[in-house]
Amino acid sequence: MNQGKLIVLSAPSGSGKTTLVKHLLHKEELNLGFSISAASREPRGAEVHGKDYYFLSLREFKDKIKADEFLEWEEVYRDNFYGTLKSEVHRLWDSGKHVIFDIDVVGGLDIKRIYPDRTLAIFIKPPSIEELKIRLKKRKTESEDKINMRVAKASTEMATAPQFDAIVTNDDLEKAQEEVYQLVKKFLLG
Repeated sequence: MNQGKLIVLSAPSGSGKTTLVKHLLHKEELNLGFSISAASREPRGAEVHGKDYYFLSLREFKDKIKADEFLEWEEVYRDNFYGTLKSEVHRLWDSGKHVIFDIDVVGGLDIKRIYPDRTLAIFIKPPSIEELKIRLKKRKTESEDKINMRVAKASTEMATAPQFDAIVTNDDLEKAQEEVYQLVKKFLLG
């Protein structure tokens, strides 16, 4: 098995990490493959099983935990699990790609801990908690209660930023895109 490198983008929900990951995936010279996370929740909006997430039932997710099929996993909210299947990382490595992750801060730090020399972990910081709340509301995918839960969790997540290899503040999208591109390019090709 060819073991490439791992690129982790982590952030509070609404910080723009998904937009930045998509930007990096369009840079062919980086040779990145997207790690599709597993989730024990229902799809939101136009999300597709096997493209955006592997949507599993709560029982399926817990069975995979027991079978040690996850590289990392977390119960992000009550009965709401997210994780990275080991088979997903191996699938991308076997295809000759470096793996890019769009995952929460706990999962991102877990991957960095497991593969310290092979991982570049980047924390995407929102301009402010207030801006984060505005972005989450603009999505129109979740209830006010869910948005408030995410905003409350964001403060805790922001405190983990110094544990990452780099912090990119996403207050200007083009600037943030160039900054993450340069960091990843240097790590992979430097």
